This record gives sequence, C-alpha cells and structure tokens, in this order.
Amino acid sequence: MNTIHKSISIVMTALPILFLSACSDPDPGSVSQVEHGEGDGHEHGEEAMQAATDRVAIPSSVRSNLGISFIKIERRRIEQTLRVPGRFEYLPTARREYRTAVPGRIELFVEQFERVEAGDVLYRIDSPAWRETQQNLADAESQIQRLGVRLNTFGPLFAAHEQHEESLHESIVVWNERVEQLRTVREAGGGRIDAFTQAKAAVASSRAELASVQEKKAELGADRLQTKADLQAGRVRLNYLLDSASAIVSLDREKLAAIVETDQGSKPGWAVIDMIEVRATEAGVVEAFGLTNGSWADEKTPVMTVVQPERLRFRASGLQSDLGVLREGLFARIVPPTPTVVGRAVPLQDTMEGILTLGLAGDPNDRTLELFVVPDELQAWARPGVSAQLEIVTDVTASPELAIPLAAIQRDGLTPVIFLRASDNPNEAIRMEADLGKDDGRWIALLSGVRDGDEIVLDGAFQLMLATSGSMQKGGHFHSDGTFHEGED
Repeated sequence: MNTIHKSISIVMTALPILFLSACSDPDPGSVSQVEHGEGDGHEHGEEAMQAATDRVAIPSSVRSNLGISFIKIERRRIEQTLRVPGRFEYLPTARREYRTAVPGRIELFVEQFERVEAGDVLYRIDSPAWRETQQNLADAESQIQRLGVRLNTFGPLFAAHEQHEESLHESIVVWNERVEQLRTVREAGGGRIDAFTQAKAAVASSRAELASVQEKKAELGADRLQTKADLQAGRVRLNYLLDSASAIVSLDREKLAAIVETDQGSKPGWAVIDMIEVRATEAGVVEAFGLTNGSWADEKTPVMTVVQPERLRFRASGLQSDLGVLREGLFARIVPPTPTVVGRAVPLQDTMEGILTLGLAGDPNDRTLELFVVPDELQAWARPGVSAQLEIVTDVTASPELAIPLAAIQRDGLTPVIFLRASDNPNEAIRMEADLGKDDGRWIALLSGVRDGDEIVLDGAFQLMLATSGSMQKGGHFHSDGTFHEGED
C-alpha cells in the first residue's frame, strides 16, 4: 500500500514538471505538431477549450503512450445480476482412459500433449495372453471343422442303413414265402424236415439282423443329434471367443472372422494379429501417461489419458442466501477476472454465455452451493483451472440500465469522474462527473450524462484523472510524449 502511495506521489510530482517542459519550448518537429497538423502544437487544445472547457486532447500517439483504451456503454440489469467466482474444469465425459485388456509389454506411439485423431495408434501390446486367446480360437475352429466333417458322414451312413434294412425286409419276405411253401409240401406228406427247419432259421436270423440294423440306425440318429449339438456349442464358443478377442484388440467380430490373404495362405483376421494395436476412439489431446515406454503392464493397468479440451464447463460457488433467486435455466455469462481491454490480460469483451445448472447439494460449512454452466461457445482463454467470474441474471424481464465497468470510475477526492470520448472528435475525451447508480461489483449504472453507443475511457483513466485533477473548467490537452498542458499558452 505504501508503494502505491509513493508511486502516486511520484506521478503527481513529475506531471507538472513534464507539463512545463513540454509547453515551455515545444519542438517544431515533434509528433504533437504532426498530430495536430499545425505549427503551434497547442492550437487544437485551444479550439477544444473554446468548444468545451472540460475537454482533453488525446491523439493516437498519446493514447499509445498512456495505454488508453475505450469501452462502449452497455445496457445491463445491474440490480438483477449476481456475481460469483469460479473456475473452468473438464466435463466428466471429456476424459477417456485407456487401459490394458491383457498383460503385456507396452510400446508407446504418442507424446504427452500431442493431439490425436480418431483411429490413430496410441500404443501396442506384446502379450502372451493374446497368443493364448489365438490358440483357443484355433482350437474352436478346428473342433467346428471336425464336427462338420463328422456330421457330413451321417448322410451316407443313414443311406447305407436304409439300403441294408430294405434288403433284410426283402430277405425276410422271401424266407417267409419259402417257409409257407415247405409247410404246404409237408402237410401234403412230402418234403424234408431239415429244409423246413433251415428256412425257419433263416427267417429268424434275418429278423434278428433287421433288429440289429434298426438299433444301429437309432444309435446313428442319436450320434447325429449329438454331433449337431456339439457343433452348435462349438459355434457359440467360437462367437464368445471372438467377442472376447474383439474387446481385447478393439476390432469388430466380423473383421476378426473375415478371411485374409497372406503369404502363408488364407487365414482369419485374428490369426494375423501379432501385436495388439490400441487406437484412439475419438479425437483429443494426450493428457498423461500411466507408465513408461517398454514397461510391462498387468491387466487393467492405466496406460494413458486422452482429453477433449473443448469439453469444458464452469464451476462456481454461489451463496445459499441467494437460493431465493437462483434456479435452473437462468441466463449466465462467464467473464474474465481482470476488467481491462489492453495489456496481457484477457480482454474484457471475451465473455462466454450459457444456461445455469444448480448442483445437487450444498456445503453446510461454507454455506455455498455449486453452480455449473456449459458455455455455448468457448473463448481461447478457457482452460481447466483458469479462474473467472460468473454473472447470473436473475430476472430477464427487468429493464436494463446504461452501465460501465467500475474500473472506469476514478475518484478526484470525493468526486467520481469518468472520461467520455467526444462523439464529434474521437481524439478528445470529456471529463465529467459521474452520476452513479447501483453496481454489481464489476459494472455500475450511469443515471445521466451518457447514451447508448458512447465510449468511456477504461485503461488510462487514472492517468487522465491525475493530469486533470483540480483543473476542471480549465481544459487542456496531452502532448504526443504523454505530457499534459492546461490553460492558455
């Protein structure tokens, strides 16, 4: 604080000296003469004093030397505006973490803070577990092939059994006829007993063989049904293995099962994958790594995190005492923390707008409530962790008032002073006493003396106030070197 008072004292002491030196012997070739376009560097100031004695000449060279900037008067709902502090943060869905699905050795392909696009290779995994999966897939396909071949043999087997069964039926018919013939001959008193017995034995033998064939046919049918069930189970197991492999290598099951032509012949897609390539599922920036290049990772080890920088929200802390006016859907504006338009700070006009969302719970210790706003459009200065302020309009139906930033108000003793850019001459500023209304902590209402579209000095207003302090109704102008002259030459 003492430093500030010393600085002001030095400026107040130095300004009159600069004014006298600048006005006592003006350089005919100075920038002031070029700026005013006349041989006498004070003629423009004299004309200004004749027009209005509270005017100050501020040509472009002076504005540059003093860092003067202007801001247009805005219409704002000052009384209906709440202002709360906050910071930017990532949306919960802005981060994507990539982990290892199987253990293996990691080979990184990107650097930290590198921007990646969807489909770019992030890292590779050399995993023995993947080779075990490939072996299981090979076994499953081999089993399906064996069962398929076996199932195809049932057709000829059934055809042979049908033919055998048919021939046995014919044999039984023939032997039955023979038995009847021999019985008729025997009843007539002829024939041999052994021939009749052999015929009956042949019928019994054919019937026994037919029963055996029918039994084998039933067993063959059961085997075919079992083979079909095993084949179906094998196909289901293969699908499950393909789904598991798809999750490991992040490829569709159809691509893994598709046949690929290689130097060794045709192979399924999963069989030609030696190392697992992990690709970015969406565009973003590599934020951090969970391990170093070439290290061994266990299952589910975090490898890296990719974020989408444009997916931001603003988190602010509102007072619980304002719950009577805070509600979902209110219009809100995110503004830079520093009220300026020049220098290295974020320009005052670079704001963001959005709709207010209230947090689900409050803090009983701080008596605060979390407020969230997702900007409709991000400005370049929005970064996670960057602090700013949130302006919440609690009643959009209220009439807006003419307002300017509080930083544009200077105090000359107890008198609030502003510098209005002359509408008839942009190289002049009019010092005037500000007729102030209420403020919201950053903007303040002006009750009279200004109108829509007017411009007020923002940066550099303090220097103008120091130069004109106690000199109201005297008028004057600045030289191009930043010095001020008041009164007559």
